[in-house]
Amino acid sequence: MLELSILGFLYEEPLHGYELKERIKALSGHVRPVSDGALYPAITRLVTAGLLGQHTEPGSSAAPRRILSLTDKGRESLMERLRHPKQAEITDQVRFNTLLAFLRHLDDPREQAAVLRRRQDFLNTPASFFYRDGEPVRAEEAGDLFRQGMLRVARATGEAERAWLAEAVARLEE
Repeated sequence: MLELSILGFLYEEPLHGYELKERIKALSGHVRPVSDGALYPAITRLVTAGLLGQHTEPGSSAAPRRILSLTDKGRESLMERLRHPKQAEITDQVRFNTLLAFLRHLDDPREQAAVLRRRQDFLNTPASFFYRDGEPVRAEEAGDLFRQGMLRVARATGEAERAWLAEAVARLEE
C-alpha cells in the first residue's frame, strides 16, 4: 500500500519527501498512519530499484530539499500494480481505497473494469466478522447490540459499494 501510494502520487507530479508524506497521510493516515521509519526506507528501496529518481533543490528557508520523481521504470511498475493488484489490495478496504485513488491512471477502461470486477467478486462472497458453526453470522443473529451494529453498518456499506461498483463497471464497459 505504501509503495503504491508513493508511485501513484509521484506519477502525478514530482514531490519532496515531506509533501509526499502529507499526501499519503491525507489518503489513509487516519486509518493507517505513515511513519518516517516506514516511508523513507520505502523511498530508498524504490530509488535503489530504479523506480524513483531524485535531485535536490534549494530549501525555502535553509536545507536543500530532496525532490522525488517517477522514472519510466517506475511508471511501468505503477501500471503493472494497477492492472494486477495483489489480492490484499482487493480484499482490504483501506488498500482498495488506495488502489482506487490511482486507478484512473490506467488508460484502458476494460482494465479498470477488470479490477473493479475483482472487488465485486470479493464483496459477493458471503462473509462476516463472526461465524457460528462455520457459517457467517448475520446482524439479526448477532445476539448483542454492539455486534449487531457492526454487522448492520458493514452490510449497509457493502450494499452501497456493490451499487457503485455495478454503476462504475457499466460505465467503463459502454
